[in-house]
Amino acid sequence: MSGGRAGSTSSAPRSTPRPVAAPRVWADALARHDLPAMPVAGTGPLVVVAAHPDDETLGAAGFTAAAHGAGAEVRVVVATDGEAAFPGLDREERAALGRARRRELRDALTSLGLDDVDVTWLGLPDSDLAAHHGVLVDALRPVLAGATTCLAPWTEDPHPDHAAAGTAAAAAAPVTTHCWSYPIWACVWGSPDEVGPPWHRAARHDLSQAQARRKREAIARFGTQVATAPDGGPPILPPQVLAHFDTGVELFWRAPRRTGAPAARFADLYATPGGDPWATRTSWYERRKRAVALSCLPRQHYDSAAEPGCGTGELTRELAGRCGAVVASDVVPAAVAATRAATAGLPHVTVRADALPGPGAIPLGTDLAVMSEVLYYLSAADLDATLDLLAAAVVPGGDVLVVHWRGWPAEAPHDARAVRARFDADERFELLVDHVDTEFVAHVHRRR
Repeated sequence: MSGGRAGSTSSAPRSTPRPVAAPRVWADALARHDLPAMPVAGTGPLVVVAAHPDDETLGAAGFTAAAHGAGAEVRVVVATDGEAAFPGLDREERAALGRARRRELRDALTSLGLDDVDVTWLGLPDSDLAAHHGVLVDALRPVLAGATTCLAPWTEDPHPDHAAAGTAAAAAAPVTTHCWSYPIWACVWGSPDEVGPPWHRAARHDLSQAQARRKREAIARFGTQVATAPDGGPPILPPQVLAHFDTGVELFWRAPRRTGAPAARFADLYATPGGDPWATRTSWYERRKRAVALSCLPRQHYDSAAEPGCGTGELTRELAGRCGAVVASDVVPAAVAATRAATAGLPHVTVRADALPGPGAIPLGTDLAVMSEVLYYLSAADLDATLDLLAAAVVPGGDVLVVHWRGWPAEAPHDARAVRARFDADERFELLVDHVDTEFVAHVHRRR
């Protein structure tokens, strides 16, 4: 957490501490929001990125230990040694402080039962991470290779090193990695109203009594931070600050991709054996999802349908039975070929190589647009452009069917809730059908 006195950056005078928010206001805010449990890491490694030794313990020790206990491989990478915690130290004293903080982190991991966790030390300058963005990104890439989940400080945390570490982690993470942020100073220095957390993509980890005790013991290992400063001043982490990390709850929020999912990612998926990466032809989830989605359509017959992101063409073939004409499209050549094969012998089906928000994906005069597990992969700008395309291409009184898995794919900038919110906020569309299932959601909006 360091890189300067608590409540300051390293260059700010010690006489100007910032006020500490009461932990109670955050507990009350959590109680008002029904947050899902933070998902424990999957089969790949969990990588925890920290700007300074102790960030990872303060913000994510309980979840990290739980994931490790569930069998996940855990890697920790620390950008700096935290040597600038006390600006008054000379060069040799700073070096000694950095060495001490490395030892403290190893001791903290031992307290958490994470003795076998690999720690990568990058040794970048404390309090100057933003100036070393490129170096930090390059150093993080090999550590994040193959990671299922990445935890990093929030990119809007008021400490500049924390923000820089979070930004670099997002840039370095593979497209297949689920990125999450953990706040540190944000919750200490501000109330929820002041901070404005993205509650719509937040999750919580509730620590067991044993986890809370081990986390408390781990934090106590950072003696350089919890004890009196070398000049006799207050500690970096005084009791009123530590109280924020001893509530029994750790808060995380998803750090979504800022760009749309790359077409190359889907091309790789379709290149797998069988060319059906989601088992659309055989899995019960896919078969049932199609049946439910089609049952949500309020009309028995449509004149002209468009299906961007047609995939293997299984849904396209079923749509053809209810539509006078269907234009299916996909950005992946293998998917286009699969859909053409699936709809061979159906002359009223046209299959194109096209992608949203290209106008060819939804021709003018369409009275039904069907998008199954497509829209959450678009960038924010492309999602906005797609809604404009729908409003222009779908005739008044026409329907738009959107289906999404309720999870959040690593490659996706949005989840199903965010896409749905965009439709609900758009006065050009009126909600007709709202289906919420255990694994997927489907909604039909009519063009006004």
